[in-house]
Amino acid sequence: MTGRRSGRPLVPAYLSTGGVARPRRTELERLSLLTGGTGPAPAGLPAARHALFDVLDGGTLTLVEAAALLQLPVSAVRVLAAELADQGLVSVRPPVPPAALPAPDLLKRVADGLRALKQ
Repeated sequence: MTGRRSGRPLVPAYLSTGGVARPRRTELERLSLLTGGTGPAPAGLPAARHALFDVLDGGTLTLVEAAALLQLPVSAVRVLAAELADQGLVSVRPPVPPAALPAPDLLKRVADGLRALKQ
């Protein structure tokens, strides 16, 4: 539904969420992982929620990836994902935490060991 030259949707984002501006779930972040259900979408699901359900299609995407595929703002997809999660159609996991950096002394010992093997 891109009738403009800029490629932006003709429907404003707040209409795709039914006028809801903030999700009920506060744990949804940009890198939260959304996992869709494997069954068919329930009947009567509004179009934007149905589109998100279809994009996930039993797989896992981050909130940002889903927003990019739907060509909607992240804030709108956050609302849609929260509503689907409340209905039990989508599961939400927190973002994968960044790996902890190894201790500098461990790195030094590994480098020393590699140098010893090289000789």
